Amino acid sequence: MGIVKISDQMHENLRVAGNALSRSINAQAEHWMRVGMLTEMYPELNHREISQMLVRAELAGGLDLVEAVSVQPGKARATTAGKH
Repeated sequence: MGIVKISDQMHENLRVAGNALSRSINAQAEHWMRVGMLTEMYPELNHREISQMLVRAELAGGLDLVEAVSVQPGKARATTAGKH
């Protein structure tokens, strides 16, 4: 775990979105990072498909980046190795 420095504006955006979605600031930041990471890895997927991928990964024990890049989009095998 480490410290990530962000702008005051981004912190405020995280606070507002987190409150609206009943997430902590850290949970909201992690969610946006996860979605952004998957968007870069799978540019052909839309937000709905990425959200479904995250739900499937959670049900399987958590998203593991190594596993996600080694299988086809939408069929990412999830393990607890990447989950904290």
